[in-house]
Amino acid sequence: MQFLSTRAETEPHNFSEAVKIGLAPDGGLFVPSELPDLTDEFHTWAGESYAKVCYRFFRRFATEIEDGELESLIANAYTEFDDAKLAPLIELDDRISVLELFHGPTLAFKDYALQLLGRLYERQVAITGDTINVLGATSGDTGAAAINGLIGRSGVNIFILYPDGRISSLQERQMTCTGESNVFPIAVEGSFDDAQRELKVVFGDREFSERIKLSAVNSINLARILAQCVYYIYAWLKIGESRREKTTFVVPTGNFGNVLAGWLAYRMGMKVAGFRVATNQNDILNRFFNTGEYSVGMATRSLAPSMDIQVASNFERFLYYALGGDGNRVRKVMEEFKSTGIFKVDDQSIIKSMSSSRMTDEEILDTIKAVYQKYGYVCDPHTACAFKELDEFEHCVILATAHPAKFPETVLEATGQETIQSSLEALKSREIVKYPLHGDANTIKAFIESKQITP
Repeated sequence: MQFLSTRAETEPHNFSEAVKIGLAPDGGLFVPSELPDLTDEFHTWAGESYAKVCYRFFRRFATEIEDGELESLIANAYTEFDDAKLAPLIELDDRISVLELFHGPTLAFKDYALQLLGRLYERQVAITGDTINVLGATSGDTGAAAINGLIGRSGVNIFILYPDGRISSLQERQMTCTGESNVFPIAVEGSFDDAQRELKVVFGDREFSERIKLSAVNSINLARILAQCVYYIYAWLKIGESRREKTTFVVPTGNFGNVLAGWLAYRMGMKVAGFRVATNQNDILNRFFNTGEYSVGMATRSLAPSMDIQVASNFERFLYYALGGDGNRVRKVMEEFKSTGIFKVDDQSIIKSMSSSRMTDEEILDTIKAVYQKYGYVCDPHTACAFKELDEFEHCVILATAHPAKFPETVLEATGQETIQSSLEALKSREIVKYPLHGDANTIKAFIESKQITP
């Protein structure tokens, strides 16, 4: 299997090469050269463990990795989850189920991809002998999950940019209280979008990226998206066969990688009724799927901080497929968007490929309270955004993206209940170590260069 850039100006790479590079040299995102049709194969995976489903799926993409090695990498990636099912499907009533994706070591859905990605990086270091410097930007959960996946990995430095003061205190502590020498949480001014923009500028300096052996840990890395496809397939196989094609997945959405993964699984043969993009008050994606206009506004702080995003990186992958795999056209669209902050599509099939919703902070609080009162179920503020306008669905699966204990103040205000999780409580007594920097690309590059290690 080869991987191409969404902007059509990068030579094909194999899986390991594309994972190592992260962002394609032409500024695009790597995508599979073809999406395999797994319609018939998916059904044969029913009853398999999560790790086995993951292995069977990745075998189609990581074709240069020997089967035994790949199976071992994947099995080891899922040893630190606190539920034997890894991703339990909880039925709230006859119409609504919740897929709990917060049973990994950092209590967020990002763990399902980043525990594996950390091991793929370590494999790369072992093969090449080269140090890898991993760079990412986070709106909350990616940073902690990436750091946890790379702690103790030989020959790997990890640098995470995050908007200072715009993530929850516990999210920050998960990144800044590790005590590990290869972890560098970088607090920058501004929003996540500002940090993500400068990250792309850093990667755009090809001389620096190649010399420093830079790799992307954000969901611009194709391994992140492929790994997230797996929990959709796993959940779908848990649903009764008669309901699978009537099921809509409802996905709290910020950077668009999570819902894109499900949509790609659908294009590979996972037959479902559809996908709902659930946004908070930073609703650029909701506006797009209702009007066809993708226009940047100002990201404002909300009770669901991981979704405080205006420029969703993975939307470029969606456009690539929606525009028929025409990389030249995608490149022109992205150039237009970069210069104007807006683009429009008139094709109704693109607009209607997903439904969407928007939720304000006030509605988030009301929803957490209502879900608790009706079902006795406590959800975090991001997951709450998915509980809107569900009456139109015959059956839906809501993706629960984070443990409610990560947002104790919001949950307490909404429900009157305290949410405590031991691993989070332990962080409160540890020293915070972070690196406040001006968030421009040159400053970031200089800092990375000053922290080099040898494998």
